[in-house]
Amino acid sequence: MRYVFGPVNSRRFGISLGIDLSPDEKSCNFDCVYCELKGAKPVSVIKNPPNVNEIIAEIKKSLSLHNNIDVITITSNGEPTLYENLDKLVDELNKIKKDKKLLILSNSSRICNMSVQNTLQKIDMVKLSLDCATQKCFKKIDRALKGIMIQDLTNCIKNFSKKFNNNLIIEILVVKGINDKTDEFKKLNEVLNDIKPARVDIGTIDRPPAYQVEAVDQKDMLKLSKIITDIPVSLIYKNNPDKKEDFSKEEILKLIAHRPQSQYDIDNFFSDNAKKIVENLLKNNIIVKKDIAGVVFYRLNER
Repeated sequence: MRYVFGPVNSRRFGISLGIDLSPDEKSCNFDCVYCELKGAKPVSVIKNPPNVNEIIAEIKKSLSLHNNIDVITITSNGEPTLYENLDKLVDELNKIKKDKKLLILSNSSRICNMSVQNTLQKIDMVKLSLDCATQKCFKKIDRALKGIMIQDLTNCIKNFSKKFNNNLIIEILVVKGINDKTDEFKKLNEVLNDIKPARVDIGTIDRPPAYQVEAVDQKDMLKLSKIITDIPVSLIYKNNPDKKEDFSKEEILKLIAHRPQSQYDIDNFFSDNAKKIVENLLKNNIIVKKDIAGVVFYRLNER
């Protein structure tokens, strides 16, 4: 198949069937330093865009072969919202997806375009990248097409979030020496608390990047994640952390009140004793579990 790939097992979204809207070459209005694709000059269009009917035919065939699909993911060798027939594609996918969820992975660059926003409204899960909150940082890490300003993007994401009734996920990719500063994350936290996404995913480089940049270590990523408050945060690790924390009941309640803990956090950061305390808190309905776009979080029970 030319446009459809997978299934791929995603820890955050389940079994995914992917759609690549630019299979022949990178087509992106960013040239992110951490991109796993080869560096390329930012562009504003996808050359030789695929035919919607051909994509749908491939999706139908794939769905007939694989009955365990959780999500259909719209992505690209670049930026999928550059695809000129995205609205029609989304409409056609919604007709055939049945119980599957529709997901798009976007760099946020065209969120100020109202036609793009209208299309995104029809999608079950929208994941937008937001690596920085300041223009200086944004310019260094995302290397956007001229004229794209981070202040405009954050304002438009806020406006979109107010109207969007499905799951909005924000992803932050942390690069050593660029957006790994405490001050930058404090500014991101301010913006994120205005946006109010369903959850925030924080990760770092785990594949060879386009440019000579480095990942941050797990300890630093955890430290930065704690700056994000009042929003569920999912940390994306290549390897599981080694250290287990033996939290008390009071510490667990304070921690969850400050920031909901994911199932991954509980499984990999909490000691066996701390896990037993969590189970007791669940049994007594002091805390509850909630699935947010495929990731389970533990939150205080707001009764």
